[in-house]
Amino acid sequence: MRVVSLLPSATETLCVAGGSELLVGRSHECDAPADILDRPVLTSQNTDFDALGGSSGVDRAVSASLREGRSLYTLDSDLLRSLKPDLILTQDLCEVCSIDLNTVRAVAAGMSPAPEVLSLNPATFEDVLDDVLRVGRAIGREAEAGRAMMALRDRFFAAAELVTPYVEGPRVVFLEWTDPPFIGGHWTPQLIERAGATHPLNPTAPMPGAGAGAGGQMAHRVAGKSIRVPPEAIVGVAPEVVIVCPCGLTLDQTRAETRKLAESAWWADLPAVRAGRVAIVDGNQMFNRPGPRLVDAYEWLVGWLNDRPERIPEGFPWERFEG
Repeated sequence: MRVVSLLPSATETLCVAGGSELLVGRSHECDAPADILDRPVLTSQNTDFDALGGSSGVDRAVSASLREGRSLYTLDSDLLRSLKPDLILTQDLCEVCSIDLNTVRAVAAGMSPAPEVLSLNPATFEDVLDDVLRVGRAIGREAEAGRAMMALRDRFFAAAELVTPYVEGPRVVFLEWTDPPFIGGHWTPQLIERAGATHPLNPTAPMPGAGAGAGGQMAHRVAGKSIRVPPEAIVGVAPEVVIVCPCGLTLDQTRAETRKLAESAWWADLPAVRAGRVAIVDGNQMFNRPGPRLVDAYEWLVGWLNDRPERIPEGFPWERFEG
């Protein structure tokens, strides 16, 4: 089988499911694991973070592109056809995260034979685990994918055992973008709450019929998309912890954007800032990719929020913000 992945989280899912050697093409953002970097690159980005002046400039450019119906990415259709994939992995969850699904389907429909297009659209942590099984079935490696999924689940449960359900944890503000501020959504509030904290600006809510969604039913508590909030809302919840993890940004870029935040008049009054409880995380690698490394992100949350540093994965890309 020949597989093309146009999404970083899908590439990581494919590899953990045992399909690394099947990958014949990737997106420009597919950079993990390292042994897939020799595969041809099929996409490029039409926006440049530094050239646009950082977070605020990117937000304006993205908003304009969406209003005008212009794509944020370019797909090399000729290269895709030449690779003759049997399976294309993509997504339709976020219109600003990768090449749009309709473009991929249109190219695939014109190929002979037409490849299968598998769109991965996880909205919860459990969906991410299920996607390991979905990809495993698609590549004919269900048993290996099942073992990988169970290993991820076991790591998650082992970390969850360190969280006490009898103590109300800190109020967390998780910034998925900084200018304007966007609060993390989907699986991120789930992970934060299951690590023992609260996420008041975008909390989870029980699924219909889930009761309180407490205890063993935490998997039945879900959250919506990332939401934009004014700074006044952040000040209003008096966060005891702030996590800055902008989607697609490296740790260096995140550090620079957080320094800009620190110049805001409202920043210094946040309890988290006064207590030195601000963390910056590589948002290109962690939290914003709904793939296997969400388990790493959860282990980091449990370790940092519960003062269990031994639980933090070695090399996890984060640091305390001291600005």
